[in-house]
Amino acid sequence: MKADPTHQVALLGVAELDSRAAQLRHQRAHLPELAEISALEAERTELTDRVRDARIVVDDLTVEQAKADREVEQVKARRERDRTRMDTGQVTNPKDLERMQHELVSLERRITTLEDAELEVMENLEEAQQVLDGLGIRADDIDARLAELVTARDDKRVEIDRALDEVTAARGPATEGMPEDLMALYERLREQKGIGAALLRARQCGGCNMGLDASELSRIRSAPADEVIRCEECQRILVRTDESGL
Repeated sequence: MKADPTHQVALLGVAELDSRAAQLRHQRAHLPELAEISALEAERTELTDRVRDARIVVDDLTVEQAKADREVEQVKARRERDRTRMDTGQVTNPKDLERMQHELVSLERRITTLEDAELEVMENLEEAQQVLDGLGIRADDIDARLAELVTARDDKRVEIDRALDEVTAARGPATEGMPEDLMALYERLREQKGIGAALLRARQCGGCNMGLDASELSRIRSAPADEVIRCEECQRILVRTDESGL
């Protein structure tokens, strides 16, 4: 392939813009905030499930405590009614008095048992509430950190997108007047290699950074100025300038 030397040199400018664009896209896709955001979002999803489960436990224990409170109050109310009847002389039959005295003893034991159960439920509820509160605090911390990270990510994306727009805008003028066959080759190589053209500097390919041997340098040195040279190692277009060391 033949191409005017000035077009070949101009191709380096296009390659530089494309390389810059690729760097910016890579930078955009690998922002340091992204990994932390992903990890925190995963933790937040798991935390949501744990908060739901912890809230169910708290709700169930709250219901259980309310039931235990009612049972204690009901038995205490019955005890007070029996005491009042006995103290006010409403029960005069000796057998009935003896029966009520035995019943009061049973009620006292029942109250003690119910209060022990009530206390256990209260302790379990307190522990469950502490777990729920702790999860809520962690969730709030994650949400706050995520908000910071998302803001930082979005700000950086805006800057990168602005730079990408500038590079894209500059590429059009850089390719104006370039031979179609040269650009077609360059684009094909760019898709395959990431970099389609490189400077031959100090007898070294700027694409693969491999030094050229004497026979290859001799071939390039003797080639016409308008011949499009390819690197034997990486097949990229090699552009000759005064820096090539030929």
